[in-house]
Amino acid sequence: MSNAWFESVAEAQRRARRRLPASVYKAILAGSERGITLRDNVDAFDEIGFAPHTAGLSGKRDLTTTVLGRSLALPVLISPTGVQAVHPDGEVAVARAAAARGTAIGLSSFGSKPIEEVVAANPMTFFQVYWCGSRDQMLARMDRARTAGAAGLIVTLDWSFSHSRDWGSPYIPQRIDLREAVRFAPEVAVRPRWLLSYARSRRLPDLTVPNMVPRGAEAPGFFAAYGEWMQTAPPSWEDIRWLREQWDGPFLLKGVTRVDDARRAVACGVTAISVSNHGGNNLDGTPAAIRTLPAVAEAVGDQVEVLLDGGIRRGGDVVKALALGARAVLAGRAYLWGLAANGQAGVENVLDVLRNGIDSALLALGRDSVRDLCRDDVLVPAGFERSLGR
Repeated sequence: MSNAWFESVAEAQRRARRRLPASVYKAILAGSERGITLRDNVDAFDEIGFAPHTAGLSGKRDLTTTVLGRSLALPVLISPTGVQAVHPDGEVAVARAAAARGTAIGLSSFGSKPIEEVVAANPMTFFQVYWCGSRDQMLARMDRARTAGAAGLIVTLDWSFSHSRDWGSPYIPQRIDLREAVRFAPEVAVRPRWLLSYARSRRLPDLTVPNMVPRGAEAPGFFAAYGEWMQTAPPSWEDIRWLREQWDGPFLLKGVTRVDDARRAVACGVTAISVSNHGGNNLDGTPAAIRTLPAVAEAVGDQVEVLLDGGIRRGGDVVKALALGARAVLAGRAYLWGLAANGQAGVENVLDVLRNGIDSALLALGRDSVRDLCRDDVLVPAGFERSLGR
């Protein structure tokens, strides 16, 4: 039997591609239009260099930090992602992996596992919501999350109706029934290990989103919820202020790339902002998240915590983000590839890869702690940064 351990996120991605049916893999890869932002999120990190020391290096490094009032063993959180058909244990496996490595998980309201199960697996679960439906519906979702013991709220704004892809979008059914099973049979037949994992669990991939309704209510399908979101008018800043008033715990606003939006978020009383473009699943041509991070971090100073979400593939990427003003990062595709490759152990493997990369970078930079990282530790070429807004 081959070694299930992998040494890089790139290898996790390769294994995921070999294991998953083509449509499932393409759904994870995602992106929009030409994929300019999708690529830039990753490639931009390659333009940033390090400024290492030779002697006097630290013999012990501290990777711990605090985010949204929670102490984390490393500055990497699990980013919320929608319906996870890559593994039958879905977000519960991810939550357990995050707990085993001492970090937090963001659970999407479009996720496939009930929040009660995810919180039970990891008390450091932050519940993510979209502005979807009526205010009463928003309140009901937050009440369920509060009752379940969610550690905080993530409000995602960086997802527009941009959905066409030059390389083609995967077909995603409303549900898996006999007709759809026949349709996907050719894809699934050449990916027997993925099929076997679901056969062992004695259930088909679940394409419902149970956290969009009160506990015990019939869960709608992903596309029913998606359709409701598309028909809901986008929120105003007053709506965001109202939403913040309804949640008395940590509150992260995800999707900020402009400095004027960052200041408005601060005025609404948020605890933290996430510099993000939804992994390139938004308006294509938006700069990489890491390019907009320094200006946003400078604009808000220490008024709120600043996180980065987008393009994280190695521990060095995390260190670069922290040096440019982020307190921590959120990782999405990386852990999904780990989940596909080897379930819970694969997610733990990805977190270990990132942890080891962070530790190695700290050693070379002569830093005792991730909290000591600063601009002097990196080389940022002229013209790299993008300051959006005023």
